[in-house]
Amino acid sequence: MVREQYTTTTPGTSLERPKNEYVYKIGIYGWRKRCLYLFVLLLLIILVVNFSLTIWILKVMWFSPTGMGHLRVTKEGLRLEGESEFLFPLYAKEIHSRVDSSLLLQSTHNVTVNARNSNGEVTGRLNVGPKMVEFHSQQFQINSKDGKPLFTVDENEVVIGTDKLRVTGPEGALFEHSVETPLVKAEAFKQLRLESPTRSLSMDAPRGINIKAQAGNIEALSQMDIKLHSSDGVLLLDAETVRLPKLPEGTRGGSGISQGLYEICVCPDGKLYLSVAGIGSTCQEYSRVCQ
Repeated sequence: MVREQYTTTTPGTSLERPKNEYVYKIGIYGWRKRCLYLFVLLLLIILVVNFSLTIWILKVMWFSPTGMGHLRVTKEGLRLEGESEFLFPLYAKEIHSRVDSSLLLQSTHNVTVNARNSNGEVTGRLNVGPKMVEFHSQQFQINSKDGKPLFTVDENEVVIGTDKLRVTGPEGALFEHSVETPLVKAEAFKQLRLESPTRSLSMDAPRGINIKAQAGNIEALSQMDIKLHSSDGVLLLDAETVRLPKLPEGTRGGSGISQGLYEICVCPDGKLYLSVAGIGSTCQEYSRVCQ
């Protein structure tokens, strides 16, 4: 508080005038001072609360100089220990597990893995759902540990790179179209059966068809006809006995009546031909067919 006094007199007179006092107060007083102290106290309380919350968050989130919680920052990248949950898409160049454990990707709905090009377009997609596993790409390939293709699928064909394809289902394998293979073989002590329930069964080979049963019989059953055709070669039946038990037998009738029956004749070189049946045998040893 400063007090200033101003006294004015007329020169030559000693008359004293009344004293005028002017007082100027410098500072904050009253309710303003109390509000200022209250505001400073409130800021101090907020500072203490924020500092306490920061310490609590650092403790709960397990912050450390090497990372946060189960997340560690290493030279190779980020390392997660234990189970981790991602609420949004995860973008990574490589994901692999530890040496002594497997990698598990788990979701309550499905797991989708996308591959994109430089323009952001999806070029490959793997979707693992609760009922189906879908793969969208131009080609799907499974390789062995040494890089050998085991199974390849594209728009044109399916390639199986293993030495043996084994079908363990009780109904076998079902093919809606043609099958090209050098060998069809059954397991040991199992029967091999080729069947077409409603259509015909055709086997074609440019250099011959070999049907072999080393410890059993070979049966060919058909509702219609069974045709064995060789375009350039002979049909060889190599057996001690060839039997045709269900061929119709003719009865004795008038001379020259064949009843529409034929007789199977064998040439000296093993060639077969048909001859019109008669009362007696009509096969000739030196027939024109055998020459």
